[in-house]
Amino acid sequence: MSEKEMFALLLELWRDLQDPGFLWQVSALLLSLLIAWGATRLWQRRETAVAAAPYGALRAFGSGSLKRVSFPLLALLLVLIARRAFRHWHLGPVSLLDLAVPLLLSMALVRAAVYVLRHAFPPSGWVATSERLIATVVWLGFALHLTGLADPLIELLQQVSFPAGRQRLDLWTLLSGLVTVVLTVLLALWLSREIESRLLASETIDSNMRVVLGRLVKAVLSVIALLLGLSIVGIDITALSVFSGALAVGLGLGLQKIASNYVSGFIILLDRSIRLGHLVAIDPTTSGVVSQITARYTVLRTLTGTEVIIPNEYLVSNIVRNESYSDSQVRVVVSLQVSYGTDLELAMRLMNEAARAQPRVLPEPAPQVLLTAFADSGISLDLGFWIGDPQEGTGGVRSAINMMIWRSFRENGIEIPFPQREVRLIGSPPAATPPAAG
Repeated sequence: MSEKEMFALLLELWRDLQDPGFLWQVSALLLSLLIAWGATRLWQRRETAVAAAPYGALRAFGSGSLKRVSFPLLALLLVLIARRAFRHWHLGPVSLLDLAVPLLLSMALVRAAVYVLRHAFPPSGWVATSERLIATVVWLGFALHLTGLADPLIELLQQVSFPAGRQRLDLWTLLSGLVTVVLTVLLALWLSREIESRLLASETIDSNMRVVLGRLVKAVLSVIALLLGLSIVGIDITALSVFSGALAVGLGLGLQKIASNYVSGFIILLDRSIRLGHLVAIDPTTSGVVSQITARYTVLRTLTGTEVIIPNEYLVSNIVRNESYSDSQVRVVVSLQVSYGTDLELAMRLMNEAARAQPRVLPEPAPQVLLTAFADSGISLDLGFWIGDPQEGTGGVRSAINMMIWRSFRENGIEIPFPQREVRLIGSPPAATPPAAG
């Protein structure tokens, strides 16, 4: 609809306000909107009741988009029917209904576009909660443009201006700049998401390098989108240099730890000292498998299922025991004692067989039993064996081997000694000797 047509429609609407038949037009519009709203609510409740049925992705997308546009489309259909009836039976003017048609059509198009935009980005809470708000704001702007009220409002906003460095800014420039920057940043985030997903799916690039490239692409595209959006509106970027310099100094002083964690995160990803799937021990009580490496922190999943979040700065500045750095094989030792009267060759052979019988124990390097010490209570023996899956823990394989050694020793009469002490009291009176009989 051109500006002349819209201006003529508004003049006709103004003339119709003085016509008593205008109330019938208002009643027809309100009744159409009420019927459309009620029918839409009933249909959405019915869809919610059967939502438990498994739907395909395409059908779910189509059902969701239809829910967004059902109200404006049904209202548009009812308004068209009412306008046709008004003209056929000459019930009165139809200027208000003529104005409602493009507004309802634009509402349906805006809601559909915002719904598609929501599905173009990764699942996010703010996108889902802000969908209606974004659609409403865009529709209001579109409605102002259709009704011809946009130009007077723009002129009013342009009159409110203030200096910013060498440039003078007004409210319209700021609002249009905000919208432009938001759109360009959203486009950059969508593009970076697509690039990152393709990088993560590639198997020819190292996993850490894929994460680094994805983070760099996202950061670079976001900065470019921000600068490009400001340049499109006409805002001089140099006018923001003082503010950006002060902000950088404030961030550098107040967010040193956060900046250090981010830098440490890129160092970890680039030098590949810690990678996804590595078994890492931070201290004697904290160890687990690296499940996630972000720019600020690293997540360890312990054998108990607990996830430990460790700042990247700690991993860079402290000693970390990486049991999977160059090789995933780990040596495990089971220690015990046998009595001095034991056949050591038999005991060592039984311990070796107990280790070889476990499926998690690697055949190479082969298990080995060593005599380590002649202790007070018995002879100390160490059974050393290698496993290739340390991320599964060592408690289970230790317990299985100890149980098998216990059964083998009991069947062959091998004794596992326990500490014994003989206590003598010095200076105590001698025990009385019983008198001899006769």
